[in-house]
Amino acid sequence: MQDVTPTLAQRFAAFTTTLVAQAIPNDALERAKLNILDALGIGLASSTYDFAERTARGLREIGETGDSPVLGRGERLALRDAMLLNGVLVHGLDFDDTHGESVVHCSASAVPLVLGVGHARRTSGREALAAYLVALELDARIGRVARGTLQRKGWHPTGIVGAFGCAAAAARLLGADATACAHALGITLSMASGNLEFLADGAWTKRLHPGWAAVCGYTAAGLARAGFIGPGLPFEGRFGLYRMLLGEDVTVDADAIVAGLGREWAVFDNGFKPWPACHFLHAFIDCALQARQDPALDPAAIERIDALIHPDEIPIVCEPTGAKRQPRNAYDAQFSLYYTVAATLLRGRFGLAELDDAVLADPAIHALAARVDYRADPSSAYPASYSGALDIVLRDGRRIERRQQVNRGARGNPLEATDIIEKFRDNAARALPPARIAELERAVLTLDRAPDLGALATAVRPA
Repeated sequence: MQDVTPTLAQRFAAFTTTLVAQAIPNDALERAKLNILDALGIGLASSTYDFAERTARGLREIGETGDSPVLGRGERLALRDAMLLNGVLVHGLDFDDTHGESVVHCSASAVPLVLGVGHARRTSGREALAAYLVALELDARIGRVARGTLQRKGWHPTGIVGAFGCAAAAARLLGADATACAHALGITLSMASGNLEFLADGAWTKRLHPGWAAVCGYTAAGLARAGFIGPGLPFEGRFGLYRMLLGEDVTVDADAIVAGLGREWAVFDNGFKPWPACHFLHAFIDCALQARQDPALDPAAIERIDALIHPDEIPIVCEPTGAKRQPRNAYDAQFSLYYTVAATLLRGRFGLAELDDAVLADPAIHALAARVDYRADPSSAYPASYSGALDIVLRDGRRIERRQQVNRGARGNPLEATDIIEKFRDNAARALPPARIAELERAVLTLDRAPDLGALATAVRPA
């Protein structure tokens, strides 16, 4: 007898196409608006950096003009080019949100996809929010199966997993039925990509991953809606996502993956970043700030610092040791346990200013970073949360110990809405005047009542 059990792609597709936007709980909508506001603010700040101009220049040279908005910039690009560039901008400063268990920067791909496609399709604000939440649900559920191990194999979940979330969101925005949506997820299997080789030399390629995920998802959804056929088992198949990335003996429990779908919203587990650095480092930054409050702490009197970290995080932020201790550029620094701890202890903060070239070259920071080392943390809660602890040993033998089990901004240690809005305003101020910032803030925070995304698309551009 033929097995009629729905595939994982079919179950995701059914959720995507039957979700009623009006039935989404208001608290999920309000949280989604804060995530979108945060992402747009970061994208605006990124628009003032050199990597933004170089990316835009490259896309202008190989692409065509269009009508899709670009964050903080005057040009309008073709839809897929705009999504790619906006993904680079939202993810460009590594200041964007992360879903904890999946380790996916969800908004970095979902926001460019929803802004671009929603604007082009004249989608209502509430439907745009529904599509955004669909992307987050799939990202979280597909990614958390890996339990944070994809990075250990060199894969970047934001690029790979995010493409599937974008495919479902795009299918919904394009009006695809469940069959076409399932095919879109299958097609995405041949498109999704993203690796961590950038860690070796601070290359820029990680910034491309979320925007490319949006491009993949939109392309797959368009092809599927036109009748293009995708594999039926993109996740649990013999050469599906999980066995390709995690090994042949991986167990795919489809029932567990979809449990609570439509009732338990992943957006509440999508943690905000208070610091512009890899999320694995946030607890250590907070520990360093707490240690500075101890009257016994004098950075000049530090003999050594032991950082306790989960083994799966070590290859990302601790190795190779030489390059991490003396970062060559801002991206290196944002993935360096040694640098972030030393800079925070010496400067009393860790913001975008700590990534300026002059600070990166500070010999005092390098000298203290050389006294930072790490060891495996048996008490880490990773990947449920990103724990960290510092054991600071002074030359007179005294110790200052600090631990943060749940990183600030995560569900168990949340930021207040006012903190998120203030972060948005600070970031947006790098690119927009105050009146424009207020206009954009209103457009996002009332998005569920907007007839379309016209006001939002206008407000993200310079006046």
